[in-house]
Amino acid sequence: MTITSRRGVLAALAASAATVPLGARASASPAPAAATAPAASPVAAPTQPASLAAARSAVTLSPLGPAHFGGLTLASRLTASVLPGTPARTEVTSGGRRVALLTHGARTVLLPGPERTFTENKRPFTDDFERTLPDPSLPVDDRAYWGTSPGGGSWSALGPADSDYSVVPGTGIIALTTDYASRHATLRDGEITDLDVSSVARFDKVPAGDACSYALSFGYQDTHNSYRARLSFTTSGSVQLRVEKEVADTVTQLATAVTLATGVPAGTDWTIRVRREGTRIRAKAWRSADTEPSAWTADVTDATFGKGRVGLRALANQGTTNLPVRLLVSRFQVDAANWAAPPAVTHSDWVRVLPEPFDGVWTPELETTVRGWYGSTAPDVLAHAAMFLAGAPAVVAGAGPAEGRQVLGEAGYGYLDPRGYRYEGADFHEYMNTGWTFPDGTYTGPSAKQAGNLDCSGYTRMVYGYHLGVPMAAGADTSGTRLPRKSRDMAEYAPGIRVDRTDGTNPPAAAQLQPGDLVLFNADSGDDGPAATVDHVGIYLGPDAEGLRRFLSSRKTVNGPTMSDLGGGSVLDGTGTYARTLHTVHRI
Repeated sequence: MTITSRRGVLAALAASAATVPLGARASASPAPAAATAPAASPVAAPTQPASLAAARSAVTLSPLGPAHFGGLTLASRLTASVLPGTPARTEVTSGGRRVALLTHGARTVLLPGPERTFTENKRPFTDDFERTLPDPSLPVDDRAYWGTSPGGGSWSALGPADSDYSVVPGTGIIALTTDYASRHATLRDGEITDLDVSSVARFDKVPAGDACSYALSFGYQDTHNSYRARLSFTTSGSVQLRVEKEVADTVTQLATAVTLATGVPAGTDWTIRVRREGTRIRAKAWRSADTEPSAWTADVTDATFGKGRVGLRALANQGTTNLPVRLLVSRFQVDAANWAAPPAVTHSDWVRVLPEPFDGVWTPELETTVRGWYGSTAPDVLAHAAMFLAGAPAVVAGAGPAEGRQVLGEAGYGYLDPRGYRYEGADFHEYMNTGWTFPDGTYTGPSAKQAGNLDCSGYTRMVYGYHLGVPMAAGADTSGTRLPRKSRDMAEYAPGIRVDRTDGTNPPAAAQLQPGDLVLFNADSGDDGPAATVDHVGIYLGPDAEGLRRFLSSRKTVNGPTMSDLGGGSVLDGTGTYARTLHTVHRI
Protein backbone atom coordinates (compact mmCIF):
# COMPACT_ATOMS: atom_id res chain seq x y z
CA MET A 1 0.00 0.00 0.00
CA THR A 2 1.26 3.49 -0.82
CA ILE A 3 0.43 6.28 1.62
CA THR A 4 0.47 9.84 0.33
CA SER A 5 -1.39 11.58 3.16
CA ARG A 6 -1.47 11.25 6.92
CA ARG A 7 -3.90 13.94 8.00
CA GLY A 8 -7.03 11.81 7.94
CA VAL A 9 -5.57 9.26 10.31
CA LEU A 10 -3.98 11.97 12.45
CA ALA A 11 -7.36 13.44 13.15
CA ALA A 12 -8.55 10.05 14.28
CA LEU A 13 -5.52 9.33 16.41
CA ALA A 14 -5.16 12.73 18.02
CA ALA A 15 -7.95 12.06 20.48
CA SER A 16 -7.07 8.44 21.16
CA ALA A 17 -3.37 7.72 20.81
CA ALA A 18 -2.50 8.21 24.44
CA THR A 19 -5.71 6.93 25.97
CA VAL A 20 -4.77 3.30 25.45
CA PRO A 21 -1.07 3.47 26.27
CA LEU A 22 1.14 3.99 29.22
CA GLY A 23 -1.38 5.38 31.68
CA ALA A 24 -1.76 8.77 29.98
CA ARG A 25 -5.34 10.02 29.76
CA ALA A 26 -6.40 12.25 26.93
CA SER A 27 -9.65 13.49 25.47
CA ALA A 28 -12.52 11.09 25.98
CA SER A 29 -13.73 11.65 22.42
CA PRO A 30 -14.19 8.39 20.51
CA ALA A 31 -11.92 7.77 17.54
CA PRO A 32 -11.66 5.06 14.90
CA ALA A 33 -8.37 3.68 16.17
CA ALA A 34 -8.24 0.38 17.98
CA ALA A 35 -5.68 -0.94 20.44
CA THR A 36 -4.49 -4.43 19.75
CA ALA A 37 -2.20 -6.65 21.76
CA PRO A 38 1.30 -7.26 20.39
CA ALA A 39 1.89 -10.58 18.68
CA ALA A 40 2.32 -13.43 21.13
CA SER A 41 5.80 -14.77 21.76
CA PRO A 42 6.39 -18.30 20.49
CA VAL A 43 7.58 -19.19 23.99
CA ALA A 44 4.93 -18.93 26.68
CA ALA A 45 5.99 -16.55 29.42
CA PRO A 46 5.54 -17.81 32.97
CA THR A 47 2.90 -16.30 35.19
CA GLN A 48 4.25 -13.10 36.65
CA PRO A 49 4.13 -12.10 40.31
CA ALA A 50 2.33 -8.87 41.07
CA SER A 51 5.54 -6.91 41.67
CA LEU A 52 6.83 -7.86 38.23
CA ALA A 53 3.61 -7.34 36.31
CA ALA A 54 3.72 -3.53 36.27
CA ALA A 55 3.92 -1.75 32.93
CA ARG A 56 7.44 -1.58 31.58
CA SER A 57 6.90 2.09 30.80
CA ALA A 58 4.26 4.62 31.80
CA VAL A 59 3.06 8.17 31.42
CA THR A 60 0.92 9.15 34.38
CA LEU A 61 -1.09 12.27 35.10
CA SER A 62 -1.95 13.67 38.48
CA PRO A 63 -5.69 13.65 39.20
CA LEU A 64 -7.32 16.55 37.38
CA GLY A 65 -9.03 18.24 40.29
CA PRO A 66 -10.49 21.72 40.77
CA ALA A 67 -7.04 23.27 41.09
CA HIS A 68 -6.26 22.32 37.51
CA PHE A 69 -9.54 23.41 35.97
CA GLY A 70 -9.66 26.57 38.07
CA GLY A 71 -6.47 27.73 36.35
CA LEU A 72 -7.88 27.36 32.85
CA THR A 73 -9.72 30.68 32.79
CA LEU A 74 -7.77 33.03 30.55
CA ALA A 75 -7.99 36.79 30.42
CA SER A 76 -10.01 38.33 27.62
CA ARG A 77 -6.74 39.58 26.17
CA LEU A 78 -3.44 37.70 26.19
CA THR A 79 -0.13 39.55 26.36
CA ALA A 80 2.76 38.65 24.04
CA SER A 81 6.32 39.77 24.88
CA VAL A 82 9.63 39.03 23.15
CA LEU A 83 12.17 37.58 25.60
CA PRO A 84 15.88 38.39 25.51
CA GLY A 85 18.34 35.82 24.20
CA THR A 86 18.95 33.73 21.11
CA PRO A 87 16.96 32.24 19.50
CA ALA A 88 14.26 34.86 19.86
CA ARG A 89 11.18 33.69 21.76
CA THR A 90 7.78 35.20 22.43
CA GLU A 91 6.16 34.56 25.79
CA VAL A 92 2.37 34.68 25.95
CA THR A 93 0.86 35.41 29.36
CA SER A 94 -2.55 35.76 30.99
CA GLY A 95 -2.65 37.77 34.20
CA GLY A 96 1.11 37.38 34.56
CA ARG A 97 0.95 33.58 34.11
CA ARG A 98 2.67 31.98 31.11
CA VAL A 99 0.29 30.19 28.78
CA ALA A 100 2.64 29.60 25.82
CA LEU A 101 6.25 30.01 24.69
CA LEU A 102 6.85 30.34 20.95
CA THR A 103 10.23 30.38 19.21
CA HIS A 104 10.73 32.58 16.19
CA GLY A 105 11.31 30.33 13.18
CA ALA A 106 10.03 27.17 14.87
CA ARG A 107 6.75 25.28 14.88
CA THR A 108 6.95 23.76 18.36
CA VAL A 109 5.19 25.60 21.19
CA LEU A 110 5.78 24.97 24.88
CA LEU A 111 2.68 25.19 27.07
CA PRO A 112 1.94 24.50 30.74
CA GLY A 113 -0.44 21.67 31.48
CA PRO A 114 -1.21 18.94 34.00
CA GLU A 115 1.91 17.50 35.58
CA ARG A 116 3.05 14.21 34.02
CA THR A 117 5.59 11.59 34.99
CA PHE A 118 7.38 9.64 32.26
CA THR A 119 9.10 6.47 33.40
CA GLU A 120 10.65 3.36 31.89
CA ASN A 121 11.55 -0.04 33.33
CA LYS A 122 13.62 -2.89 31.98
CA ARG A 123 12.01 -4.65 29.05
CA PRO A 124 11.82 -8.46 28.77
CA PHE A 125 14.12 -10.08 26.23
CA THR A 126 15.27 -13.46 24.98
CA ASP A 127 18.76 -14.27 23.75
CA ASP A 128 18.74 -17.31 21.45
CA PHE A 129 22.36 -16.68 20.40
CA GLU A 130 21.60 -16.32 16.71
CA ARG A 131 25.00 -14.97 15.76
CA THR A 132 28.60 -16.03 15.09
CA LEU A 133 31.37 -14.75 17.38
CA PRO A 134 34.19 -13.91 17.75
CA ASP A 135 34.94 -12.34 14.40
CA PRO A 136 38.47 -13.55 13.49
CA SER A 137 38.89 -10.71 10.98
CA LEU A 138 39.05 -8.17 13.83
CA PRO A 139 42.14 -7.42 15.94
CA VAL A 140 42.13 -9.48 19.13
CA ASP A 141 41.49 -6.43 21.32
CA ASP A 142 38.39 -5.53 19.28
CA ARG A 143 36.72 -8.94 19.31
CA ALA A 144 33.43 -9.61 21.07
CA TYR A 145 33.09 -13.16 22.38
CA TRP A 146 29.41 -13.37 23.32
CA GLY A 147 28.43 -10.05 21.82
CA THR A 148 25.17 -8.27 22.61
CA SER A 149 21.88 -9.81 23.65
CA PRO A 150 18.83 -8.72 21.62
CA GLY A 151 17.69 -5.95 23.97
CA GLY A 152 19.15 -6.95 27.32
CA GLY A 153 22.58 -5.37 27.04
CA SER A 154 26.02 -6.61 26.02
CA TRP A 155 27.67 -9.68 27.50
CA SER A 156 30.82 -9.58 29.61
CA ALA A 157 32.87 -12.79 29.62
CA LEU A 158 35.40 -13.20 32.43
CA GLY A 159 37.92 -15.91 33.23
CA PRO A 160 40.27 -17.43 32.56
CA ALA A 161 40.76 -16.98 28.78
CA ASP A 162 38.75 -15.10 26.15
CA SER A 163 39.07 -18.09 23.84
CA ASP A 164 36.86 -20.10 26.22
CA TYR A 165 33.84 -18.10 24.98
CA SER A 166 32.25 -18.19 21.54
CA VAL A 167 28.88 -18.24 19.79
CA VAL A 168 27.62 -20.25 16.84
CA PRO A 169 24.08 -19.80 15.54
CA GLY A 170 21.75 -21.05 18.26
CA THR A 171 24.38 -21.69 20.94
CA GLY A 172 26.51 -19.69 23.33
CA ILE A 173 29.55 -21.77 24.27
CA ILE A 174 31.65 -21.76 27.44
CA ALA A 175 34.57 -24.19 27.15
CA LEU A 176 35.84 -25.57 30.47
CA THR A 177 39.44 -26.08 29.41
CA THR A 178 40.86 -26.01 32.94
CA ASP A 179 39.48 -27.16 36.25
CA TYR A 180 38.89 -25.14 39.40
CA ALA A 181 38.35 -21.87 37.52
CA SER A 182 34.98 -20.15 37.35
CA ARG A 183 33.83 -18.72 34.04
CA HIS A 184 31.26 -15.91 34.15
CA ALA A 185 29.12 -14.50 31.34
CA THR A 186 26.99 -11.62 32.63
CA LEU A 187 24.96 -8.86 31.07
CA ARG A 188 26.27 -5.34 31.67
CA ASP A 189 23.26 -4.08 33.59
CA GLY A 190 23.96 -3.87 37.30
CA GLU A 191 20.70 -2.14 38.30
CA ILE A 192 18.38 -5.19 38.24
CA THR A 193 16.49 -6.00 41.46
CA ASP A 194 13.31 -8.09 41.10
CA LEU A 195 13.32 -10.44 38.14
CA ASP A 196 12.02 -13.62 36.54
CA VAL A 197 14.83 -15.20 34.53
CA SER A 198 15.56 -18.60 33.01
CA SER A 199 18.27 -20.30 31.00
CA VAL A 200 18.53 -23.48 28.94
CA ALA A 201 21.88 -25.26 28.62
CA ARG A 202 23.58 -28.66 28.43
CA PHE A 203 27.04 -30.16 28.83
CA ASP A 204 28.51 -32.09 25.92
CA LYS A 205 30.05 -34.71 28.25
CA VAL A 206 29.29 -36.45 31.50
CA PRO A 207 32.24 -35.28 33.62
CA ALA A 208 34.92 -37.70 34.79
CA GLY A 209 36.97 -37.37 37.97
CA ASP A 210 34.68 -34.77 39.54
CA ALA A 211 31.53 -32.75 38.82
CA CYS A 212 30.85 -29.84 36.49
CA SER A 213 28.18 -27.24 37.12
CA TYR A 214 26.31 -24.46 35.43
CA ALA A 215 24.50 -21.75 37.32
CA LEU A 216 22.09 -18.94 36.66
CA SER A 217 23.60 -15.99 38.53
CA PHE A 218 21.75 -12.88 39.73
CA GLY A 219 22.48 -10.02 42.10
CA TYR A 220 25.95 -10.36 40.54
CA GLN A 221 28.45 -7.75 41.77
CA ASP A 222 31.69 -9.26 40.51
CA THR A 223 33.32 -12.68 40.21
CA HIS A 224 33.55 -12.92 44.02
CA ASN A 225 30.06 -11.77 45.00
CA SER A 226 26.69 -13.00 43.69
CA TYR A 227 23.66 -15.20 44.11
CA ARG A 228 23.24 -18.28 41.95
CA ALA A 229 20.96 -21.23 41.33
CA ARG A 230 23.41 -23.96 40.38
CA LEU A 231 23.00 -27.35 38.73
CA SER A 232 25.79 -29.80 39.58
CA PHE A 233 26.30 -32.62 37.06
CA THR A 234 28.13 -35.50 38.74
CA THR A 235 30.27 -38.26 37.27
CA SER A 236 27.43 -40.78 37.81
CA GLY A 237 25.00 -38.72 35.76
CA SER A 238 22.99 -37.29 38.63
CA VAL A 239 21.88 -33.64 38.61
CA GLN A 240 21.57 -31.62 41.83
CA LEU A 241 20.14 -28.14 42.37
CA ARG A 242 21.75 -25.77 44.87
CA VAL A 243 20.81 -22.18 45.72
CA GLU A 244 23.73 -20.28 47.17
CA LYS A 245 25.41 -16.96 47.61
CA GLU A 246 29.06 -16.09 47.33
CA VAL A 247 30.37 -13.21 49.43
CA ALA A 248 34.06 -12.34 49.14
CA ASP A 249 34.72 -15.88 47.79
CA THR A 250 32.91 -17.55 50.70
CA VAL A 251 29.99 -19.70 49.51
CA THR A 252 26.92 -20.15 51.69
CA GLN A 253 24.14 -22.61 50.86
CA LEU A 254 20.76 -20.88 51.09
CA ALA A 255 18.80 -24.11 50.67
CA THR A 256 19.44 -27.83 51.01
CA ALA A 257 20.77 -29.42 47.82
CA VAL A 258 18.14 -31.48 45.96
CA THR A 259 18.86 -34.32 43.54
CA LEU A 260 16.56 -33.82 40.54
CA ALA A 261 17.54 -36.80 38.37
CA THR A 262 20.01 -39.66 37.99
CA GLY A 263 21.58 -41.34 35.00
CA VAL A 264 21.35 -38.21 32.86
CA PRO A 265 23.22 -38.59 29.56
CA ALA A 266 25.42 -35.94 28.02
CA GLY A 267 23.67 -33.46 25.78
CA THR A 268 20.49 -33.22 27.89
CA ASP A 269 19.13 -29.69 28.05
CA TRP A 270 18.29 -28.39 31.52
CA THR A 271 16.34 -25.26 32.35
CA ILE A 272 16.98 -23.19 35.48
CA ARG A 273 14.46 -20.56 36.49
CA VAL A 274 14.75 -17.97 39.25
CA ARG A 275 12.19 -15.52 40.49
CA ARG A 276 13.31 -12.83 42.89
CA GLU A 277 10.96 -10.39 44.64
CA GLY A 278 12.56 -8.17 47.24
CA THR A 279 14.42 -10.51 49.59
CA ARG A 280 12.47 -13.60 48.51
CA ILE A 281 14.29 -15.95 46.13
CA ARG A 282 12.63 -18.92 44.45
CA ALA A 283 14.31 -21.39 42.12
CA LYS A 284 13.53 -24.55 40.17
CA ALA A 285 15.17 -26.62 37.43
CA TRP A 286 13.99 -29.38 35.11
CA ARG A 287 14.83 -31.30 31.94
CA SER A 288 13.89 -28.85 29.21
CA ALA A 289 12.01 -31.53 27.29
CA ASP A 290 9.68 -32.05 30.25
CA THR A 291 6.86 -29.86 31.52
CA GLU A 292 7.92 -27.14 33.91
CA PRO A 293 7.18 -28.17 37.53
CA SER A 294 4.42 -26.11 39.11
CA ALA A 295 6.18 -25.96 42.48
CA TRP A 296 9.39 -24.15 43.31
CA THR A 297 12.20 -26.41 44.49
CA ALA A 298 13.70 -23.74 46.72
CA ASP A 299 12.02 -20.79 48.45
CA VAL A 300 14.38 -18.74 50.62
CA THR A 301 14.91 -15.23 51.94
CA ASP A 302 18.16 -13.27 51.79
CA ALA A 303 18.99 -9.55 51.61
CA THR A 304 22.73 -9.55 50.93
CA PHE A 305 22.64 -8.14 47.38
CA GLY A 306 19.95 -5.58 46.61
CA LYS A 307 20.69 -5.29 42.91
CA GLY A 308 23.15 -6.60 40.36
CA ARG A 309 23.68 -8.22 36.99
CA VAL A 310 22.19 -11.46 35.70
CA GLY A 311 24.08 -14.10 33.77
CA LEU A 312 25.67 -17.54 33.84
CA ARG A 313 28.54 -19.21 35.63
CA ALA A 314 30.23 -22.48 34.63
CA LEU A 315 32.80 -24.53 36.57
CA ALA A 316 34.70 -27.79 36.34
CA ASN A 317 35.49 -28.93 39.86
CA GLN A 318 39.09 -29.54 40.81
CA GLY A 319 39.96 -33.04 39.65
CA THR A 320 37.75 -33.17 36.56
CA THR A 321 39.78 -35.29 34.14
CA ASN A 322 38.00 -35.32 30.77
CA LEU A 323 38.41 -31.64 29.90
CA PRO A 324 37.55 -29.78 27.82
CA VAL A 325 33.88 -30.01 28.69
CA ARG A 326 31.67 -27.49 26.92
CA LEU A 327 28.56 -25.79 28.28
CA LEU A 328 26.17 -25.18 25.38
CA VAL A 329 23.61 -22.46 26.14
CA SER A 330 20.63 -22.28 23.80
CA ARG A 331 18.53 -19.65 25.57
CA PHE A 332 18.79 -16.91 28.17
CA GLN A 333 15.45 -15.29 28.87
CA VAL A 334 14.33 -12.46 31.15
CA ASP A 335 10.53 -12.53 31.30
CA ALA A 336 10.31 -9.60 33.71
CA ALA A 337 12.72 -7.41 35.63
CA ASN A 338 12.75 -4.16 37.56
CA TRP A 339 15.51 -1.62 37.80
CA ALA A 340 16.41 -0.39 41.27
CA ALA A 341 15.63 3.19 40.23
CA PRO A 342 13.79 3.35 36.90
CA PRO A 343 14.45 6.65 35.11
CA ALA A 344 11.61 9.11 35.63
CA VAL A 345 10.94 12.63 34.40
CA THR A 346 8.20 14.74 35.99
CA HIS A 347 7.12 18.17 34.76
CA SER A 348 4.12 20.11 33.50
CA ASP A 349 5.49 21.02 30.05
CA TRP A 350 3.46 20.06 26.98
CA VAL A 351 4.77 20.44 23.44
CA ARG A 352 2.44 21.28 20.53
CA VAL A 353 3.20 21.87 16.85
CA LEU A 354 1.97 24.80 14.74
CA PRO A 355 1.01 24.23 11.10
CA GLU A 356 3.69 26.76 10.05
CA PRO A 357 6.81 28.23 11.69
CA PHE A 358 6.13 31.18 13.99
CA ASP A 359 7.31 34.37 12.27
CA GLY A 360 7.41 36.47 15.44
CA VAL A 361 4.03 38.14 14.88
CA TRP A 362 1.32 37.44 17.45
CA THR A 363 -1.98 37.30 15.56
CA PRO A 364 -5.62 36.68 16.45
CA GLU A 365 -5.38 33.34 14.65
CA LEU A 366 -2.45 32.28 16.83
CA GLU A 367 -4.31 33.41 19.93
CA THR A 368 -7.25 31.21 18.97
CA THR A 369 -4.89 28.26 18.53
CA VAL A 370 -3.17 28.80 21.89
CA ARG A 371 -6.47 29.21 23.70
CA GLY A 372 -7.59 25.89 22.24
CA TRP A 373 -4.42 24.18 23.40
CA TYR A 374 -4.30 25.65 26.89
CA GLY A 375 -5.18 22.95 29.45
CA SER A 376 -5.74 20.29 26.79
CA THR A 377 -4.64 16.74 27.57
CA ALA A 378 -4.84 15.54 23.96
CA PRO A 379 -1.62 13.71 22.98
CA ASP A 380 1.31 16.04 22.33
CA VAL A 381 4.85 15.48 21.04
CA LEU A 382 6.04 13.85 24.27
CA ALA A 383 3.00 11.58 24.56
CA HIS A 384 3.56 10.32 21.03
CA ALA A 385 7.29 9.83 21.68
CA ALA A 386 6.56 7.76 24.82
CA MET A 387 4.19 5.53 22.83
CA PHE A 388 7.11 3.59 21.37
CA LEU A 389 8.80 2.68 24.67
CA ALA A 390 8.88 -0.82 26.12
CA GLY A 391 5.44 -2.10 27.00
CA ALA A 392 3.46 0.41 24.94
CA PRO A 393 0.49 -1.46 23.47
CA ALA A 394 -0.09 -1.55 19.75
CA VAL A 395 -2.50 0.98 18.25
CA VAL A 396 -3.81 0.25 14.77
CA ALA A 397 -5.33 2.95 12.62
CA GLY A 398 -9.03 2.25 12.26
CA ALA A 399 -9.70 4.62 9.35
CA GLY A 400 -7.90 6.73 6.77
CA PRO A 401 -4.93 5.95 4.53
CA ALA A 402 -3.18 3.93 7.26
CA GLU A 403 -6.22 1.79 8.00
CA GLY A 404 -5.21 -1.54 9.48
CA ARG A 405 -1.59 -0.50 10.02
CA GLN A 406 0.08 -0.28 13.41
CA VAL A 407 1.05 3.34 13.98
CA LEU A 408 1.90 3.33 17.69
CA GLY A 409 3.25 0.74 20.12
CA GLU A 410 6.51 -0.70 21.43
CA ALA A 411 9.22 -0.49 18.77
CA GLY A 412 12.48 -2.31 18.20
CA TYR A 413 15.55 -0.80 16.53
CA GLY A 414 16.32 -3.20 13.68
CA TYR A 415 16.91 -6.83 12.76
CA LEU A 416 20.15 -8.65 13.53
CA ASP A 417 23.15 -9.15 11.28
CA PRO A 418 25.19 -12.39 11.38
CA ARG A 419 27.32 -11.01 14.24
CA GLY A 420 24.26 -10.18 16.33
CA TYR A 421 24.39 -6.43 15.81
CA ARG A 422 21.32 -4.49 14.71
CA TYR A 423 21.03 -3.03 11.26
CA GLU A 424 20.16 0.63 10.90
CA GLY A 425 17.64 1.67 8.32
CA ALA A 426 14.18 1.34 9.90
CA ASP A 427 12.26 4.46 8.89
CA PHE A 428 8.78 5.43 10.07
CA HIS A 429 6.90 3.75 7.21
CA GLU A 430 8.90 0.54 7.64
CA TYR A 431 7.67 0.37 11.23
CA MET A 432 4.17 0.29 9.69
CA ASN A 433 5.32 -2.22 7.04
CA THR A 434 4.09 -0.05 4.21
CA GLY A 435 5.49 1.97 1.34
CA TRP A 436 5.53 5.74 1.25
CA THR A 437 5.44 8.34 -1.50
CA PHE A 438 7.17 11.58 -0.50
CA PRO A 439 6.18 15.08 -1.72
CA ASP A 440 8.82 15.04 -4.46
CA GLY A 441 7.35 11.82 -5.87
CA THR A 442 10.06 9.52 -4.52
CA TYR A 443 8.63 6.17 -3.47
CA THR A 444 10.24 4.00 -0.78
CA GLY A 445 8.93 0.50 -0.37
CA PRO A 446 8.24 -1.45 2.81
CA SER A 447 10.71 -3.82 4.46
CA ALA A 448 9.14 -6.84 6.12
CA LYS A 449 12.35 -7.38 8.13
CA GLN A 450 12.02 -3.91 9.64
CA ALA A 451 8.32 -4.04 10.51
CA GLY A 452 7.89 -2.77 14.07
CA ASN A 453 11.36 -1.17 14.11
CA LEU A 454 12.59 2.43 14.17
CA ASP A 455 16.20 3.59 14.05
CA CYS A 456 17.08 6.88 15.74
CA SER A 457 16.14 9.17 12.85
CA GLY A 458 13.19 6.98 11.87
CA TYR A 459 11.85 7.37 15.41
CA THR A 460 12.20 11.15 15.20
CA ARG A 461 10.43 11.18 11.84
CA MET A 462 7.67 8.92 13.14
CA VAL A 463 6.93 11.34 15.99
CA TYR A 464 7.42 14.70 14.30
CA GLY A 465 6.75 13.72 10.71
CA TYR A 466 4.06 11.08 10.59
CA HIS A 467 2.16 11.93 13.78
CA LEU A 468 2.70 15.70 14.06
CA GLY A 469 2.68 16.62 10.38
CA VAL A 470 6.17 18.09 9.82
CA PRO A 471 7.02 17.54 6.12
CA MET A 472 9.60 14.85 5.42
CA ALA A 473 12.11 14.20 2.65
CA ALA A 474 12.92 10.80 1.18
CA GLY A 475 16.62 11.29 1.90
CA ALA A 476 18.95 14.26 2.24
CA ASP A 477 17.29 17.64 1.81
CA THR A 478 18.87 21.06 2.06
CA SER A 479 15.73 23.21 1.82
CA GLY A 480 15.20 23.52 5.57
CA THR A 481 11.50 22.81 5.03
CA ARG A 482 11.48 19.00 5.25
CA LEU A 483 12.82 16.60 7.85
CA PRO A 484 15.73 14.66 6.28
CA ARG A 485 16.15 10.91 6.60
CA LYS A 486 19.49 10.88 8.44
CA SER A 487 20.56 12.52 11.67
CA ARG A 488 23.64 14.10 10.04
CA ASP A 489 21.35 15.99 7.66
CA MET A 490 18.87 16.85 10.41
CA ALA A 491 21.68 18.65 12.23
CA GLU A 492 22.15 20.97 9.27
CA TYR A 493 18.80 21.17 7.50
CA ALA A 494 15.91 20.14 9.75
CA PRO A 495 13.01 22.62 9.68
CA GLY A 496 13.06 25.09 12.53
CA ILE A 497 15.84 26.89 14.33
CA ARG A 498 19.21 25.93 15.81
CA VAL A 499 19.32 26.40 19.57
CA ASP A 500 23.00 25.67 20.21
CA ARG A 501 26.01 23.83 18.80
CA THR A 502 29.40 22.57 20.01
CA ASP A 503 32.39 24.85 19.69
CA GLY A 504 34.33 21.92 18.28
CA THR A 505 35.73 20.90 21.66
CA ASN A 506 33.00 21.11 24.28
CA PRO A 507 29.34 20.08 24.14
CA PRO A 508 26.96 23.02 23.90
CA ALA A 509 25.61 24.41 27.17
CA ALA A 510 22.15 24.59 25.60
CA ALA A 511 20.89 27.12 28.12
CA GLN A 512 17.60 27.45 26.23
CA LEU A 513 17.03 23.71 25.87
CA GLN A 514 13.36 22.81 26.27
CA PRO A 515 11.29 19.59 26.01
CA GLY A 516 10.70 18.53 22.43
CA ASP A 517 14.04 19.83 21.12
CA LEU A 518 16.10 17.53 18.92
CA VAL A 519 19.43 16.62 20.50
CA LEU A 520 22.01 15.43 17.98
CA PHE A 521 25.27 13.65 18.78
CA ASN A 522 28.61 12.75 17.27
CA ALA A 523 28.62 9.54 19.29
CA ASP A 524 31.01 7.62 17.01
CA SER A 525 34.10 9.61 16.09
CA GLY A 526 35.17 6.72 13.86
CA ASP A 527 32.77 7.86 11.14
CA ASP A 528 34.07 11.44 11.06
CA GLY A 529 35.54 12.89 7.92
CA PRO A 530 37.29 16.28 7.73
CA ALA A 531 34.49 17.54 9.96
CA ALA A 532 32.61 15.90 12.80
CA THR A 533 29.67 13.79 11.62
CA VAL A 534 26.45 13.69 13.59
CA ASP A 535 25.30 10.08 13.85
CA HIS A 536 22.55 9.96 16.49
CA VAL A 537 19.41 11.96 17.27
CA GLY A 538 16.95 12.03 20.14
CA ILE A 539 14.10 14.11 21.57
CA TYR A 540 14.75 16.00 24.80
CA LEU A 541 12.29 15.00 27.51
CA GLY A 542 13.26 17.04 30.60
CA PRO A 543 15.14 16.81 33.92
CA ASP A 544 14.84 13.54 35.82
CA ALA A 545 14.50 12.99 39.56
CA GLU A 546 18.23 13.70 39.99
CA GLY A 547 18.13 16.87 37.91
CA LEU A 548 19.85 15.26 34.92
CA ARG A 549 18.65 16.32 31.48
CA ARG A 550 17.20 13.16 29.96
CA PHE A 551 16.26 12.43 26.35
CA LEU A 552 14.42 9.79 24.33
CA SER A 553 16.08 8.05 21.39
CA SER A 554 16.06 4.72 19.59
CA ARG A 555 19.22 2.73 20.28
CA LYS A 556 20.75 -0.58 19.22
CA THR A 557 21.72 -2.02 22.61
CA VAL A 558 18.30 -1.45 24.14
CA ASN A 559 16.60 -2.50 20.90
CA GLY A 560 14.40 0.50 20.36
CA PRO A 561 13.27 3.82 21.83
CA THR A 562 14.42 4.42 25.39
CA MET A 563 15.04 7.02 28.08
CA SER A 564 17.12 4.59 30.11
CA ASP A 565 20.81 4.17 30.77
CA LEU A 566 21.33 0.61 29.48
CA GLY A 567 24.37 0.73 27.20
CA GLY A 568 25.07 4.37 28.09
CA GLY A 569 23.18 7.06 29.96
CA SER A 570 20.38 8.88 28.11
CA VAL A 571 21.43 12.09 29.83
CA LEU A 572 23.16 15.28 28.71
CA ASP A 573 25.06 15.84 31.97
CA GLY A 574 28.21 14.22 33.33
CA THR A 575 30.90 12.32 31.47
CA GLY A 576 28.92 9.62 29.65
CA THR A 577 29.04 9.09 25.90
CA TYR A 578 26.03 11.23 25.07
CA ALA A 579 26.91 13.98 27.54
CA ARG A 580 30.38 14.26 25.99
CA THR A 581 29.29 14.02 22.36
CA LEU A 582 26.27 16.32 22.23
CA HIS A 583 26.82 18.29 19.02
CA THR A 584 23.69 20.25 18.12
CA VAL A 585 20.38 21.23 19.70
CA HIS A 586 17.61 22.02 17.21
CA ARG A 587 14.02 23.13 17.66
CA ILE A 588 11.50 21.95 15.07
